[in-house]
Amino acid sequence: MAEEIKNVNEELEGELDSTKVVEEVEIVTLTDEEGKETEFELIGRLSLGGKDYIALMAEDNDEEYLILRSEKDENGEELFVTIEDDDEFDAVADAFDDEFMSEFDYDFGNEPQA
Repeated sequence: MAEEIKNVNEELEGELDSTKVVEEVEIVTLTDEEGKETEFELIGRLSLGGKDYIALMAEDNDEEYLILRSEKDENGEELFVTIEDDDEFDAVADAFDDEFMSEFDYDFGNEPQA
């Protein structure tokens, strides 16, 4: 299987008390044509026009993210493919940007206040 999904738990210690917060991070491992494996953090999923897409961020680059289409193979296993159509890619990128912009206040680098 070219990609392998595994869950990684990261524990963050509370500063004021002994309460522990556990955050689950989904890691996707992609293998390129040369057999080199690279791990990415799954930062989002969305459906658009009847197709499913994922956004991945490499550990060494927190400013850009990778967008792939999620498909099923003949065995029902999830595969991730490059989006070749420019119009499709632009629409998906805009949808992810809208989703991410609603989650964070980029003017101050903080989550929006309720």
